[in-house]
Amino acid sequence: MRSSDYPTLSEAFKVWARIGLLSFGGPAGQIALMHQILVEERKWLGEKRFLHALNYCMLLPGPEAQQLAVYIGWLMHRTLGGVIAGVLFVLPGVVAIMALSWIYAIWGNVGIVEAFFFGLKAAVLAIVAQAVYRIGKRALKNSAMVSIAVAAFVAIFAFGVPFPVIILVAGMIGYVAARRNIAAFRSGGGHGKIGAVQVADADTLLGEESPDHTQVNRAWAFRVSAILLGLWLVPVGALFLALGPAHVFSQIAGFFSVMAVVTFGGAYAVLAYVAQEAVQNFGWLAAGEMLDGLSMAETTPGPLIMVTQFVGFMGALRDAGTLPPLMAATLGGLLTTWVTFTPCFLWIFLGAPFIERLRNNQNLTAALSAITAAVVGVILNLAVWFGLHVVFAEVKPLDVPGLDLLIPVLSSVNLVAAALTVTALLAVLWRGMGTIQVLLLCAGLGVVARLTGIA
Repeated sequence: MRSSDYPTLSEAFKVWARIGLLSFGGPAGQIALMHQILVEERKWLGEKRFLHALNYCMLLPGPEAQQLAVYIGWLMHRTLGGVIAGVLFVLPGVVAIMALSWIYAIWGNVGIVEAFFFGLKAAVLAIVAQAVYRIGKRALKNSAMVSIAVAAFVAIFAFGVPFPVIILVAGMIGYVAARRNIAAFRSGGGHGKIGAVQVADADTLLGEESPDHTQVNRAWAFRVSAILLGLWLVPVGALFLALGPAHVFSQIAGFFSVMAVVTFGGAYAVLAYVAQEAVQNFGWLAAGEMLDGLSMAETTPGPLIMVTQFVGFMGALRDAGTLPPLMAATLGGLLTTWVTFTPCFLWIFLGAPFIERLRNNQNLTAALSAITAAVVGVILNLAVWFGLHVVFAEVKPLDVPGLDLLIPVLSSVNLVAAALTVTALLAVLWRGMGTIQVLLLCAGLGVVARLTGIA
């Protein structure tokens, strides 16, 4: 398709605004929504071109749905089109999460509000469990991949191995195994289904024509990379120099900048590490509050990783220094969003013109397959971690040298929370209830339990 065949920028602006407002349901639903509107409804690009863009975005760290929007926006209308598409995709979520964060900070301890989030925690646990099942079904195609998933779960759950280390080791295992022609690592092709979209083999995509501006231009790549790196890293460096590394703004900027580089595997995978560090290391928020933030992200448009804005908000709220707490919290939340999403534009604008050269690299594919398998184990850790904190009021570390393992205090079990969790799991895994429906169901049951004095 030629550039002249695409819609005008003003037409695209309206459609990207619509997609941003309707992008509920996590990455699977968001990608399916873009496919429905852009490919089926508007016919602005073909199936092969859409899948080619999706395949590349699946290789990148960060939210793949948001990066897919940037890629398609760039494909149709150059750099400006990519910026417009990416910003409009996340803007509704930024506004919604910020508004909910203010409500939570001001009225979070009010009985009805507290009961609402009490019910949402059980729903979030069920949704994460469903993610383990769906991703595992797609990724664990043989015993080698199952072994990697199990090893990743044990490493992070029992020994506290950092998420980036697990991803690095898994990728190296896949790459080396493919180089040695181990069959289990050379037959994995593709990422399976994302929502209603079947990802095609790379060979079927290479013959489709691209607009002239998508060709490799090293001078343009250098310029855009320099600008985006400056927008991303100069504020981070300035905060470290002006406030010192111990200041909460510096910690937020540094931590979430690292997350932007290592967040392979989607939001659920990285949230396990974010929750672990934000709760246990930095002390920005409690485990229950992390679940509350995730429930906000599940019920608002935009990428699920937008929960990090709530984490930054709460961290700055508790360590405001000389600033008014809510002002510090707002700045902390916006800073988190900036360093989380700015790199997404860098990955697309820098890498998209070069991606054709990597489509048939079997060693790279094997490394990514191993990483995806490890991600299943990491998400399982997230489900178990959430489960312990939802069902039990108290957990404690197991006093065994070399282990970093939390165990529940059985006497602290919350029977109402356990019952809500079972209800949510049945609704999601047995009845196939959608995300929004199960969230509303559990939130309503939480409020009823509080009003009747059960909880």
